[in-house]
Amino acid sequence: MKLGYSLFSFSENIDLKNVFSDISRMKYDGVEPVLSKEGYLNPSMREGEVLEIKKMANANGLEIPSVGVWSLWDNNPVSNDLSIRKKAEDIIERQLEFASILGADTILVIPGYTNCSFAKNPEKVSYDLAYDRAYELFFKLEKVARKYKVSIGIENVWNKFLLSPLEIKQFLDDINSEYVGAYFDVGNIMYIGDPSDYIEILGGHIKKIHISDYRVEQTGLGAFVDIFAGDVDFLEVIKALKKIGYDDYLTLEMLPNYKRLPELSIYSNKPAMDRLKSMYEKI
Repeated sequence: MKLGYSLFSFSENIDLKNVFSDISRMKYDGVEPVLSKEGYLNPSMREGEVLEIKKMANANGLEIPSVGVWSLWDNNPVSNDLSIRKKAEDIIERQLEFASILGADTILVIPGYTNCSFAKNPEKVSYDLAYDRAYELFFKLEKVARKYKVSIGIENVWNKFLLSPLEIKQFLDDINSEYVGAYFDVGNIMYIGDPSDYIEILGGHIKKIHISDYRVEQTGLGAFVDIFAGDVDFLEVIKALKKIGYDDYLTLEMLPNYKRLPELSIYSNKPAMDRLKSMYEKI
């Protein structure tokens, strides 16, 4: 098992050199860059520019196991607007291409949202249409993922869509591809369920894991806290991961991050991440 740090924890415009150095100094194994419209990794970049990010990470002793994306919150993959759905498809295709260049084996995507108040362009999409559109999209993108040998990991987010573990599993079973699976975030699911249940039900569909923590007595994004400061039962999470045979990356996501000196989360949460790895090894 390896430990990673997700750049979802930072803004789109960061000094990669300094951040990679901090992540390396704390002996993480990998880093997760994030595609955005105009940030350090954006769709207009050429292969050589993307390779520079890989070289920078590798020079700091870091792998790039996965690539996230911000832009789908602005371009709903299941939108009622066909042009927006096409743009979302194009973004994911570019993400797959960049992941291949960076040496990542997984991308993180959102499957779409049915009614999301914090999206840039919130819209109400009927649930049945969202399901059909998402299935059509990822069934199509499976061929692109197979071409690049990069898996699509659908993350559980606050999108009012694909809510239960049985529903997610059925969705993935129907697509029936080793290249389309789940990117499971243990903290994101706390507002509606038990992460260990989801892990055991999704089983081999899980491609990657985001580590975050959440206090259920609070609400909103402010309920996300440092690891072990919230209500995620990490012992049960680790037991569930061990049970399904998952031994890939645990990637820390601090979102929202500290308001001041956000880079300190790289340092302050590393002992907790090391403890999770130790727990896994001792079970």
